[in-house]
Amino acid sequence: MTQAAGAAARTVILTVDDDPGVSRAVARDLRRRYGESYRIVRAESGQSALDALRELKLRGDLVAVIMADYRMPEMNGIEFLELALDVYPGARRVLLTAYADTNAAIDAINVIDLDHYLLKPWDPPEEKLYPVLDDLLQAWRTSDYRPVPTTKVVGHRWSARSAQVRDFLARNQVPYRWYSVDTPEGRRLLAAAGEDGERLPLVVTPDATPLVEPEDAELAEHVGLATNPTAEFYDLVVIGGGPAGLGAALYGASEGLRTLLVERSATGGQAGQSSRIENYLGFPDGVSGAQLTDRARRQAKKFGAEILTAREVSALEVNGAARIVRFSDGPAISAHSVILATGVSYRQLAAPGLRDLTGRGVFYGAALTEAPACTGQNVYIVGGANSAGQAAMFLSRNCNSVTLLVRGKSLSASMSHYLVQQIAETPNIVVRTNTVVDAAHGTQHLEQLTLRDVSTGETELVDTPWLFVFIGAAPLTEWLEGTVLRDDHGFILTGPDMTCDGQPPPGWELDRPPYHLETNVPGVFVAGDARAESAKRVASAVGEGAMAVMLVHRYLEQS
Repeated sequence: MTQAAGAAARTVILTVDDDPGVSRAVARDLRRRYGESYRIVRAESGQSALDALRELKLRGDLVAVIMADYRMPEMNGIEFLELALDVYPGARRVLLTAYADTNAAIDAINVIDLDHYLLKPWDPPEEKLYPVLDDLLQAWRTSDYRPVPTTKVVGHRWSARSAQVRDFLARNQVPYRWYSVDTPEGRRLLAAAGEDGERLPLVVTPDATPLVEPEDAELAEHVGLATNPTAEFYDLVVIGGGPAGLGAALYGASEGLRTLLVERSATGGQAGQSSRIENYLGFPDGVSGAQLTDRARRQAKKFGAEILTAREVSALEVNGAARIVRFSDGPAISAHSVILATGVSYRQLAAPGLRDLTGRGVFYGAALTEAPACTGQNVYIVGGANSAGQAAMFLSRNCNSVTLLVRGKSLSASMSHYLVQQIAETPNIVVRTNTVVDAAHGTQHLEQLTLRDVSTGETELVDTPWLFVFIGAAPLTEWLEGTVLRDDHGFILTGPDMTCDGQPPPGWELDRPPYHLETNVPGVFVAGDARAESAKRVASAVGEGAMAVMLVHRYLEQS
């Protein structure tokens, strides 16, 4: 093994190839671009590379990227990267492969969560190697393995706002450490910030700035998330950062449109909160919503899409050819076109006691940040669709029992067949059909639920500190009242759904009819769950995002 000269403290890029000539060429290209900032370590076998990684680990060195050739004797590149994952789980992994081995590289994306594969040769490196490494190094620097201080959160275990802050940070891929207010470290941080614990949560940012009871926008600004646009006018503004919005931003930016995505909370939407999505094309072993969201967000940004977080849009206005997007705090931006990808939110249960206990044992959506605290507990989930089933499977791994409460007579009417089968085969998941929550009980946090059988009217009191709710979708479209046509449930009407007897919608002034995903406002399109009669699936949402961009191009060409 040889390595570049430099200080031992520098972060490592490791490459392994059994061909000495190729190994030296790889190291040469890496040193030329990254040698001043990173140590380039090379090895000529999988075992020697593993030995090097373990030595680096013992010394406390950081490894950002590991590059391995696929065809190596004794231990191929995939086998090596899988073992390397145990030593440096945060390092970005790249497989070097010939064209004939492309299928193996694609399989490795799911087997070892491969970040990228590169076809050999990659000349010129300025076009085929360095852009890939630049993106991977940037992703590593912004991950929770980056060598910078971590955000700290001090709060009460059963504080609703503390739970919201933790969820906001987790969904935005911001690494943080949680300290309960009654622990020595939590008390020390409070004292250092001059607080007595009456106002929680306390967030201490990486630069040691204390934030007391911060709102999402303030929190986003201090942890490095973009909250302000860099321009006043864009070709395309995408409102909503779920799968449809991320798909639209990616395709818009990749096709040359100056694109801005605005998200009020965290990219990913409901799909981003899913513990595991198993029926999304290209991921036979499943993928978590967080992983899928992170990849999509990085991909969109790679193509130049601008992403704003914690900014809420309150109005859409028309001013000639411009479409005005107004934020709830006053400022506005303009664009040639707009794609509405606002998605939906989980409907709220109206039973007594639930509102007061929300965030204190009662959670809407997956609330994956709470999963570790559920270990060994008896958990209840309300809902009969895929999101509820995915949460049940995830929580069943560590919970004593998971009880799925379903108003209907069976799961098959609203849940995918594969999930119904998995739930039936999981011994600690109990499905109670014809059952609803009548009331929630507790003082500081949830303690009990009153359940009612809708067919017999009988009630039962059960003990539990955890309730997760997934009961249908309410579109986030109230702010469009008076501007965009919606159906009786608030979902946005588009294309043929707005026409009656072939007539255009009221106020339509163009010679052509509205495009398939276009609203009654020319140049304003819809993608994903907010659209009336949409499929409510991740794949269809991504597809609609891409299709909406195609229609945006058509609109711009004719404007």
